[in-house]
Amino acid sequence: MSVTLADIEAAARRIAGVAVRTPVLESPALNERTGARVLIKAETLQRVGAFKFRGAYNRLSQLTPDERTRGVVAFSSGNHAQGVALAARLLDMPAIIVIPSDAPAVKVAATRGYGAEIRFYDRAGEDREAIAADLAQQRGAIIVPAFDDPHIIAGQGTVGLEIADQAAALGTSIDLVVGPVGGGGLMSGVGLATRARHPAARIVGIEPSGFDDTRRSLAAGERMGAPPAARSLCDALESPMPGRLTFPILQRTLSDVLTVTDAEVAEAMRYAFEVLKLVVEPGGSAPLAALLAGKLEVEGRVAAIILSGGNVDPDLFRRVLARET
Repeated sequence: MSVTLADIEAAARRIAGVAVRTPVLESPALNERTGARVLIKAETLQRVGAFKFRGAYNRLSQLTPDERTRGVVAFSSGNHAQGVALAARLLDMPAIIVIPSDAPAVKVAATRGYGAEIRFYDRAGEDREAIAADLAQQRGAIIVPAFDDPHIIAGQGTVGLEIADQAAALGTSIDLVVGPVGGGGLMSGVGLATRARHPAARIVGIEPSGFDDTRRSLAAGERMGAPPAARSLCDALESPMPGRLTFPILQRTLSDVLTVTDAEVAEAMRYAFEVLKLVVEPGGSAPLAALLAGKLEVEGRVAAIILSGGNVDPDLFRRVLARET
């Protein structure tokens, strides 16, 4: 099933009044440092602290009454888990979330707090998709993928619509949109929306170094997996490969994919806290990391960067601020 601008516009109507229309922020200090006008799309201020709520609510709100009774199953390292858990609570349906045992404690606690049942799994030795499929079969529940679903993609694409509308309200248009890439749900949706509103804009995805499956997949022309032993500070971006639905959209819409190191991400987290006064999780900091590291050509341009989430483990955040990691 393809995803169209009309699907994204319908998702925007569906989530209106439920999801937060997050602000676009500007920092004179960041503009001066980069020589650009940087519009910061603060999805850290979204419900559940991440953009994932958009796609989750768009998907779950379209389930039939019978499907709602049977509930949903999702698998996620944290933010999609929270998005599905909250959407399920708002729509009065049961949810079970398959979460890696090493997921950040803050994300696990929040998911449980929204009322979802949790099933932990071992990243190294278990298949989360197989576990989810088994649970769905046992309970007659609906599987809600983190990114490889047209309704999820359309929901995430509302970020791109809002950026375009908010830029227009500021009397400008976008030259560049930068966002993080895990499985590709966010940037495939944002790519579609941006191409429709700003056809000439460059759209750049950011991945962690060593976990650059999308960059390598685009270069090869086919989906490539990340190295099995790869790990990153950006836990939210550790999807094993681009999705079957997201990859062809990324091929059509992305201008480039760049990578950032854990050290660059940590520096961006510190800058976001100290200068922008925002708490941003590692994966959500990746676009800012690329900007601060000089990896993006932005001078004299209007650049929108998506800070996609703010759910950082408190101890990790302390260590990042103390320069211990």
